[in-house]
Amino acid sequence: MISSHLLLFIHLLAVIIWVGGMAFAYLCLRPAAGVLAPPDRLRLWHGVFARFFPMVWVAVIAILASGFAGITQVGFAAAPRAWHVMMSVGLLMVVVYLYVWIGPWQRLRAAVATQRWPDGAAALGRIRQAVAINLGLGLLNVAVATLGLAA
Repeated sequence: MISSHLLLFIHLLAVIIWVGGMAFAYLCLRPAAGVLAPPDRLRLWHGVFARFFPMVWVAVIAILASGFAGITQVGFAAAPRAWHVMMSVGLLMVVVYLYVWIGPWQRLRAAVATQRWPDGAAALGRIRQAVAINLGLGLLNVAVATLGLAA
């Protein structure tokens, strides 16, 4: 059995990478990239996502594995209600990420490769909307975990 402290460390590190990365991208990089010409902006975002999304895959696997391991250590029935809330919200976040990966990210990659800038802009807009949703869900989970709701 893995130490609960190690599970928590893995879990929080992965959450920080995923949610923190979304916060940086949405709140800092997006406004700053607005001064770039559309082709340059789309190339920038393509490069950012090509580096960030593999880290998100690792984070998702780590979060799910550590979360399920932690909850099974105490038992699903004995786990606090907030843990179940966090798990449900986390699974919803994974669904949103899968949508981004399967749909708009693939369209953005293709559009940048073929220089179809309007298609790329549309795909980037969908990614932005999904990131806004996932950032909100991630912050909700942080609130549930830290404001005394997870006890």
